[in-house]
Amino acid sequence: MRFGPEVERGGGGGSLGGELRRLSTVVENAAPTALRGDLPRDSTRIALPNVRTGDGTTLSLVYASDAPPRTAYAAGRPPAARGRVVEIAVSTRTRDALKLRLGQELRLGPGALERVDAPARVVGFYAADGERRLWREQPLLARTARDPRSGAAVYAGALLAPRGVEVLQQQSGADLTVIWGMRLDLGDDAARFVGDQGQRDFERLMLRYPESVRGVTCGGGAGGFGGGMYCALGSHPATESETATELPDALREFQRQWRQGSVVISFALASVTAVGLAAVVVGALLSVRRGLDVHRLQRARGASAPGIALGRAARTAPAVALGFGGGCAVASVLPDASSAYGRGLLVAVGAWLVLPLLTWWAVRDRALLRDRAAGGGRRVVAEAGVVAVALAGVLALRARGTTGGAGGDPLLAAVPVLLGLATVVVLVRLYPLPVRLLARWAARGRGAVALIALSRAAKEAPARALALLVLVVTLAGAVFGGLVSGTLAEGRRDAAAWRVGADASFLGVGRDPGTAGRLARARGVRETVAVRQMRVDPVSATDGGRYGVASLVGVDGAKLRSVEGSSAAGRALRDAGLSEGTARGGDIRVLADAADTGDVLTITVHGKERRLRVVGALPEDVRRDPALGPVGTATEAREHLLLADNRDLKAFGASEFEASALLLYGPHLDVRELRSVVPRTAPGAATGELRIRAEEQAEADEDGLTAAVTAAHTACTALAVLLALLALVLELLLSAPARGTTTARLRTLGLGGRATAGLHLLQLLPLVLAAVAGGVALGLTLPGLLGPALDLREFTGGPTAPVLRTDALFTAALSAGTLALVAAAVGLETWLGRRRGLGAVLRLGRNDD
Repeated sequence: MRFGPEVERGGGGGSLGGELRRLSTVVENAAPTALRGDLPRDSTRIALPNVRTGDGTTLSLVYASDAPPRTAYAAGRPPAARGRVVEIAVSTRTRDALKLRLGQELRLGPGALERVDAPARVVGFYAADGERRLWREQPLLARTARDPRSGAAVYAGALLAPRGVEVLQQQSGADLTVIWGMRLDLGDDAARFVGDQGQRDFERLMLRYPESVRGVTCGGGAGGFGGGMYCALGSHPATESETATELPDALREFQRQWRQGSVVISFALASVTAVGLAAVVVGALLSVRRGLDVHRLQRARGASAPGIALGRAARTAPAVALGFGGGCAVASVLPDASSAYGRGLLVAVGAWLVLPLLTWWAVRDRALLRDRAAGGGRRVVAEAGVVAVALAGVLALRARGTTGGAGGDPLLAAVPVLLGLATVVVLVRLYPLPVRLLARWAARGRGAVALIALSRAAKEAPARALALLVLVVTLAGAVFGGLVSGTLAEGRRDAAAWRVGADASFLGVGRDPGTAGRLARARGVRETVAVRQMRVDPVSATDGGRYGVASLVGVDGAKLRSVEGSSAAGRALRDAGLSEGTARGGDIRVLADAADTGDVLTITVHGKERRLRVVGALPEDVRRDPALGPVGTATEAREHLLLADNRDLKAFGASEFEASALLLYGPHLDVRELRSVVPRTAPGAATGELRIRAEEQAEADEDGLTAAVTAAHTACTALAVLLALLALVLELLLSAPARGTTTARLRTLGLGGRATAGLHLLQLLPLVLAAVAGGVALGLTLPGLLGPALDLREFTGGPTAPVLRTDALFTAALSAGTLALVAAAVGLETWLGRRRGLGAVLRLGRNDD
């Protein structure tokens, strides 16, 4: 809201401070009912144009409701509203730089705020420590800025009270602006605005809010003061409130990122679910195997298969109920937990039914009387169906993308499991072939250990499908998560470099050359490069055909190449000879991405025709040059790009360019001094924007959504590894009797301890190697299989999708860990086999083969 100097009005009006507090409450309460309490006010500020003190210091004066409290003052107190003396407070750093003392009198004279002549008194010194937002947005309040030449402190900031604002405004007659800063804090209610419908609801609420604020701050008008001021701020004429917000755009960006985050999280959850289900199935199979002799005896005595299965279900029901209750209790105490008892109950019921169903399947009549050789054809059909369904799921996901709803995407959750099953089907069919070849090669030797181990490994491959599935899904999920996490981390850093273009950049240099000059002289700035861009619609001078809408980008080629030797744009301009000399005949020499060398294009800018002469083809890597990033919006949209040297663009005025930036290079930039020249501004501000690579990269590294996705995937991977370990232990217990029998028979023939360990290792090694190869390959190919369903550029930004970065060390550690697990299992089983007597394993008439 803009307000003018105080006027005499009938009935008088309250003080400016009181009116600001009253209107601040009104502005906060004007939030729509659905956002009431979620849209609090965090600041009320009035920034005055600069004034000058008697010693020549330029002083920036600010009233801020979020200023430090009295407890933060090292000496004195905050400014108060008293008489005609302007009370000010400065930071302890400013005190030391300007050598101020408590109670000192200053004379404020005209600067950018004209016709000012008022006494000021220093009443307090506050400590400007910590990460208070006020210091970031008004850095002069925390520290002074110095003259690059003399080193003297010439720019400083000070806090004042609303009464001081009135005194200075009355003298200058200037209109000032009060800004209410609002903060969106949805907390646990953020899920309301997830998904397309939630986004539309939020945008409707944000459209209603500005009208609500205008209605309560200027309801019915105040009679009209002239100059467009029809409202009142106490005894000050004021305009209607204006609103500028980035929240709808931020929410839309969050929605796009969340859709991609849901892909990674859904894959992690699906992997955990698949591994957990496999662990339940393996545990149930172990239980069925151990009780199978008893159940067969029960069937021989007349018991029915359903009756035996129901008995197993009744005995396991209390354990399932206890597990469901314990899981709900643990979930309820987790931070930010959402209630999903229906899904938990579904998981509990599914786990409970596995054991009775497998029991029924093992003791039914057909299972007891079937021919073991039958069923090969059905198996082939089932395996082909699994592969076909997995391929169909991938194609469907690539075709329709993700739904992105709050309830999840069932297809997205099913695809990793289907791909894991398809990978297992392929591996079970393929990996026994080289194992059999190795067994034949081992048969030529004298020893029987390798032959027996490899033969049994090839023969038992179909029976190890569950163990293979557990390892493949766990490894694929972990590798995929590590690949995505590494890609996001590096991609966001690359995008930060693209967004800034150099060590720092100032956007809007064309409309604020004075600020650009001060930045160029700041401490640590070694070199500057100007980049400019305008949108043009060239026409061929030969046949009149349209070239297409293009971005004409100009850059200081020689300077760019000298400070950034790897710059693709600087190298292209040098190779074409554009960074040396100027064009002849008034033509503008350009490099074009879709025109032949020698072509002449004409453009019309502000009614004046210009000729562009194409002197060479534009290399593709120029589009990804970070130097074009600050003005590279058009290059991101894949429009045509024309590159020229700024030497050839001197005929264009600064106002004719749509975007311009000054790139700042220096290994040791003084970020605080740069920020004192161009502080962070509110949305919609007309001043130029300063971007600093260190700040952008720090913000990228601290991105909350990326951290949440990484944390969720890490937690799911850890849980999946624990479940996989459990499933593998159960699988080893399930297959231990067969291996024990074989080992015992060989021990009767004189097999030693080392040979026994080698037998176990060779028997399990093909399975593990196949699982490592399949899991790692699936994890690395998942991004390519998903295609457009996984667009990591939504997380990173930048001109192109980020390059996938495989974490080789993490992948190698996973593979080595899997092999170490098998080695530990072999050692344990060998040790147990030595302690077990042969009579405990071998039985007369027993046939386990």
